[in-house]
Amino acid sequence: MSKFSLKGKSAVITGGASGIGEAISMTFAQQGAHVHILEYDEERGENIVKTILEKGGKADFYPCDVSKHNQVKSILSTLSETHRIDILINNAGIAHVGNVENTGEEDLDRVYKVNVKGVYNCIQAVIPAMKQQGSGVIINMASIASSVGIADRFAYSMSKGAVLTMTYSVAKDYVGFGIRCNSISPARVHTPFVDGFIKKNYPGREAEMFDALSKTQPIGRMGKPEEIASLALYLCSDEAAFITGTDFPIDGGFIKLNG
Repeated sequence: MSKFSLKGKSAVITGGASGIGEAISMTFAQQGAHVHILEYDEERGENIVKTILEKGGKADFYPCDVSKHNQVKSILSTLSETHRIDILINNAGIAHVGNVENTGEEDLDRVYKVNVKGVYNCIQAVIPAMKQQGSGVIINMASIASSVGIADRFAYSMSKGAVLTMTYSVAKDYVGFGIRCNSISPARVHTPFVDGFIKKNYPGREAEMFDALSKTQPIGRMGKPEEIASLALYLCSDEAAFITGTDFPIDGGFIKLNG
């Protein structure tokens, strides 16, 4: 068996049909996992599953709004009746631009429901099955905004700070049950969201702004979704069996080399 193999394992990936989530879904399927994609966008979800199946992998799609507690609980409870849930990747998330003054209550609630409550919903739903089987890996997608100040990202930073501390709490509470919980904190990653953000906010200056945003990271470029997926793969593999309760920045030197 090759290193970092996930053969015979079952992985639940939220937001698994675009950007970083898509890269994780593809990578895990390539490494032998049966991926179960929870995705709000049904067309994207169906398309990524089709692609994985065409490449000889195993995948299923479940339309899901992770902010809906009962919906998440129902999907994962039903899934656990037919599959072991070996891995949970809490990747689904949304962004918001603004400081505390121009972040409305509805903006804060919207970000909280997806980025914080969504993570809670999924973890709470899988923990009983993982406890019963005596093993499991949970990866929460945090952010560099979890630990350093980012201008105009009040609500987003709030949510990702919560994701980081939820990671520590779950790791502490369930280490005795054979469950590992870690988080990944990317800096800016080149995804369709970034392209859409630039197009919407800087029409006619796309190339200029892409270059400027790339240079905010000391390494001189944005991360690639596949790079985040490779880190997630390692942390979910048996080779990482000694790792829990840890956050992993993947940031092109942003945290340590800026300033």
